[in-house]
Amino acid sequence: MYLFAYACLLAAMFAALICGVYSAWSAWQGRTIKIAWPERAQIALTALVTIASVILLLAFIRKDYTLVYVADYSDNFLPLFYRITAFWAGQAGSLLFWAWATAVFCAAFMLSPGYRRLAAPTRQWFWTLFLLMEGFFMLLLTCWSNPFIAMSPSPMDGRGLNPLLQNPGMIFHPPLLFLGYAGFCIPGCLGLAQRIAGKQSGELGWVAASRNASLLAWLFLTAGIILGGWWSYMELGWGGYWAWDPVENASLIPWFVGTAFLHTAVLERRRGALTRTNAFLASMALATSFFATYLVRSGVVDSLHAFGSGGVALPLLIFILAWLVLTIIAVYFAPQHASKPLAGPLSREGFLFMAVWLLVLLGVVIILGTLWPLISSLWSNTPVGLEKGFYNRVCLPFFALLTVLLAVCPFLGWNKGIVRSTLFFAVVGVFAGVGVMLGMGGMTIPLALIAAAAALAVAVGSISSVLADSTLRRRRTAWAAYGVHLGLGLVVLGVAFSGPYKVEKDFMLGKGETVVMDNYTFTLKDLVQGEKPDMIYLEAQIEVSKDGKAVGMLAPQRRVYRKFEQPFAEASTIPGLGDELYGTLLGLSQQGKASLKLSVHPLINWIWIGGTLMCLLPFLGLTRPKDTAEEAKKKKSGGAARG
Repeated sequence: MYLFAYACLLAAMFAALICGVYSAWSAWQGRTIKIAWPERAQIALTALVTIASVILLLAFIRKDYTLVYVADYSDNFLPLFYRITAFWAGQAGSLLFWAWATAVFCAAFMLSPGYRRLAAPTRQWFWTLFLLMEGFFMLLLTCWSNPFIAMSPSPMDGRGLNPLLQNPGMIFHPPLLFLGYAGFCIPGCLGLAQRIAGKQSGELGWVAASRNASLLAWLFLTAGIILGGWWSYMELGWGGYWAWDPVENASLIPWFVGTAFLHTAVLERRRGALTRTNAFLASMALATSFFATYLVRSGVVDSLHAFGSGGVALPLLIFILAWLVLTIIAVYFAPQHASKPLAGPLSREGFLFMAVWLLVLLGVVIILGTLWPLISSLWSNTPVGLEKGFYNRVCLPFFALLTVLLAVCPFLGWNKGIVRSTLFFAVVGVFAGVGVMLGMGGMTIPLALIAAAAALAVAVGSISSVLADSTLRRRRTAWAAYGVHLGLGLVVLGVAFSGPYKVEKDFMLGKGETVVMDNYTFTLKDLVQGEKPDMIYLEAQIEVSKDGKAVGMLAPQRRVYRKFEQPFAEASTIPGLGDELYGTLLGLSQQGKASLKLSVHPLINWIWIGGTLMCLLPFLGLTRPKDTAEEAKKKKSGGAARG
């Protein structure tokens, strides 16, 4: 059966590469092939990769340790739910999942109205690029990262899944990231395809055709990042949600580029501007997705989350460089379509443009910071990585400025000037008033104060804009856009408070002993030892009160799993929309006292609330593809001329 699964991957590789090369050769010769052939190749590839994925999934469900991959990431004690999600716990399985998601995304795109409104030359170049990319995936899976390597005799039990991955956040975090990466393959290939082929008369623009795929890619990637932060906060026991770890940064880079692309796409659809920039950013969203994978799997950076070098680093690097060369040729040497100039800086176009390049700048800073150990090795024998303090000093001011731009932008006209001036000055008043109140209330860190005031201004502006304008209220796309901005404002608010104003201390407590921190009283009531089939644990039961009133109970644990020697911390929280209380059991002293890390996180749950809005509301923006304003104008004038 596993030989058959491997044969499916080989057949998928040959189908993709043969059809992709034939399509490329025909396009180079100026010949148009029958589009049905690459479409059939894509359907066959999707079916073959699906069969291989199902076989690997069944191996985990059946605990078949004949496969090395299953033995490495599962065991007899692992619950069924975690055995299923162990599919993407390792390098080979995660690459297979990404390849499957990419194939399914493209199969769905083939059925969309936007695809049917593309001209034959654009489709041919799209299939050339897409099938060659999928062929590269299959090459990785059949040569360097094969999940179907078998061993004989098979062991009676596997090594087990890393306990850090046995968490709801890590169940959904990786597949959501890969779904985001897969979605960006559609606009990334389509934008280059239409630039190379040249937009035909009456053809739908690639931005409109791929709009739904772009939105889905962005919301999946956003959900993956938010869940990754929540997992880090809940599972690692350190009390934070973003450590600027290289692999955390890796997923953030395509998010910045993809977010920039979504905003330049608005300018092209509505104003016919930035056509070249759009194609470049869409292609870079795809390239940085592969770059993120390269960082995780190359071994060039040290990270808690990295898979280490597994032989795929060089092929990934070659693919990324080849894609960059292709992008430059397609974007800057293909015939340039007519593109309108942008309005002045004091317009909605100008502010969107500034926001776009702020996002790109953030992406560049994070790329350079992440690769700094590699870069500095060119002149130093002892290269060092950049600490999170560097990212906070450099990136957080840009985030604050971006939030300010976001607060002002909805009240500017597309060409220039202020629209809905009453609301605009009300939002400015909110920004100023909140800033003064927070300053008087003891918020003395300027950057946090500006970010918090701007975040509330964004929230008020987003809600009031939709409520005050009946046209916006009737448009689902407006609810989606303003809702995402509202969510981002809440995330910024949570970061502004929970980061710099977190209170955290370490304590040694015996049973019955009490400490007071930030007006909360913590009393260690008991230490309880327990055992489960896969682990033993020590639990600290901590009663929390404030002003004599019970707040709740913290129950952090220290766990030792049967298959892993090192202990793991399981944090405990008492949630709240204001303060959230957080406890971690670090260990037990020789005197029987518990070593505890206790902390108070103000407004941290607004990060998860805002993040949830950012992940759900884009679904309202999914629509049937429409012509851009320029295309609609041409069709109207053409119809009038014929009449």
